[in-house]
Amino acid sequence: MRDVLYLDQIEQAEALLKPQRIEVLRQLAEPRTCTEVAAQLSQTPQRVYYHVKRLVEAGLVEQVSERKVRGISEGIYQATARSYWLSPRLVGRIGLRRTQDELSLGYLLDLMEEVQADIAALDRNRPELPSVGVSGEIRVPPERRQEFMDDLRGALQDLFTRYGGAEGDAFKLAVACYPKGETDD
Repeated sequence: MRDVLYLDQIEQAEALLKPQRIEVLRQLAEPRTCTEVAAQLSQTPQRVYYHVKRLVEAGLVEQVSERKVRGISEGIYQATARSYWLSPRLVGRIGLRRTQDELSLGYLLDLMEEVQADIAALDRNRPELPSVGVSGEIRVPPERRQEFMDDLRGALQDLFTRYGGAEGDAFKLAVACYPKGETDD
């Protein structure tokens, strides 16, 4: 079972985005038969099998084994991933993006789509997948906002200059800086 399955086909999204199928998928975090899932969801095995069949066709569930019950073969199914990411490209662009300005929220959304697709494409079966994630909150008074942005840009430019050669392993660096939404702290 993969950690994440990146869904970029409309058929996959259509198969997933039905409340009953999401419940079936949750039950299939561990290998189970349709009969076992049906008992957990208080549904008929036939109804569950219908949903499982659609999920298998979409690549969201797979049959992991089979057993004989009173002479009848019964499939044992499991979800193919622990979580599923829907590609923002499934919806597509609505309207034109005015500018590719690095300071715009539109640019940030494009960057996040790119990061999501890149992460989904990584081979998580490799024993060591060097990566780092850092998150934090910085408070900047309005009068020092430009100074902060200049310092951030300078620090990143320094990294690109020092490590931007043609030799060695290639890493992609994406930094997002955005206003924190209002919360009830």
